[in-house]
Amino acid sequence: METSDFLQTLDREGRLLAAAAAAAGTEAKVPACPEWQVRDLLRHTGAVHRWAAAFVADGHPEPRPLGDAPDLDGTALVDWYRDSHRLLVDTLAAAPADVRCWTFHPAPNPSPLAFWTRRQAHETAVHRYDAEAARGGTPSPIAPDFAVDGIDELLRGFHARERSRLRTDKPRTLRVRALNAGAEADAVWTVRLTAEPPVAVPYADDAAEAELSGPADELYLALWNRRPVPSVSGDPSLAALWREKGGF
Repeated sequence: METSDFLQTLDREGRLLAAAAAAAGTEAKVPACPEWQVRDLLRHTGAVHRWAAAFVADGHPEPRPLGDAPDLDGTALVDWYRDSHRLLVDTLAAAPADVRCWTFHPAPNPSPLAFWTRRQAHETAVHRYDAEAARGGTPSPIAPDFAVDGIDELLRGFHARERSRLRTDKPRTLRVRALNAGAEADAVWTVRLTAEPPVAVPYADDAAEAELSGPADELYLALWNRRPVPSVSGDPSLAALWREKGGF
């Protein structure tokens, strides 16, 4: 996917998130995050949008903390979220392609602008699903190519960081397979687990001890711990390890 594709997705997902939050009401519970209500979801995601936009707008080269969300609720909070989302989309759309700023994981990205546009598209898509789950009804679809990209970012970006808790005392091998990925073949990753951060490579290893698989959109949400993994084969302890340690 191109950066322009991610920007269009980010724009759409944020609008859907705001609409679902308004329909649900800010007091509604978020099923995948039991400690959260929709007001917490909006405050978090809006603050992340503003945090990300500032790195790009300022060309800021170092990490800095997430800012606080305002003490708003109800319609005013939904409007603040819409403004936060619009600020992010407009900042990314106006940024020069060669902007230089801080980024935070090693997944392949051609530039900081591509990194932030991609990262925020996935951030918003997952939280849009949260808002729609709080509202109830049928969630908006996730395109297979976008889902495959999000799985790749999770495996080769987030879990490549020192913060990943997905580790084993002895070497283990896990395979992740996205079915119906919109290409001629399934999208497959081999994840090598050790006492160090896992290493994921985009091909199948027949020696894998277990496989997590399912349609790309369902697997994407499952790996972000929003839904159960559609299918598990092989050693079930590796699927249990993902449920316990795979989240962020």
